[in-house]
Amino acid sequence: MAYAQNDTDHDRLMRLLMQIARDDRDAFRQLYELVAARMFGMCLKLAGQRDLAEEALQDAFVQIWHRASEYHRDRGAPLNWMMTIARYRTLDLMRARKARPTVGDEGLEELDDGRGGPLESSLRDAGASRLTGCLDELSDVQRDSILLSYYRGFTHEELSQALSSPIGTVKSWIRRGLMALKRCLER
Repeated sequence: MAYAQNDTDHDRLMRLLMQIARDDRDAFRQLYELVAARMFGMCLKLAGQRDLAEEALQDAFVQIWHRASEYHRDRGAPLNWMMTIARYRTLDLMRARKARPTVGDEGLEELDDGRGGPLESSLRDAGASRLTGCLDELSDVQRDSILLSYYRGFTHEELSQALSSPIGTVKSWIRRGLMALKRCLER
């Protein structure tokens, strides 16, 4: 079902979340039918991998089931609240998968790839670990914006949509994040 949010939809989502907070499974099914396709589309666009997007969507709905009672109007529109849960769950899974070796990586370090020896590798690793350390110093939104932009190739418009933030804000996050990275790497 296509989903366009208006005041009626907003009220319906609010009502469903209140019912879910009281463990109403039928309300949860209705909520899923209303918003799952839109949330999945956002997860898939962020992740670029169907299996990761499916896992993120499932995890997001589990969180919605358990945290429906925590939702309040001051947290924004219900759909935005749920999309934020899905977005952050997708980004968390993307980070976790990058940190873990993938199946079949065992023994790859023994293959000769024709590149430099241990000294060159050590210098390259030192630079990578320095960059990783500097990335860890950024705020979550700065880091996510930079990584999605440079490693996933997202445009400013795609980032704006994926992060549910105005394009000017996204540009500021990237600019400030890159300036902070530069300062950190120059130390």
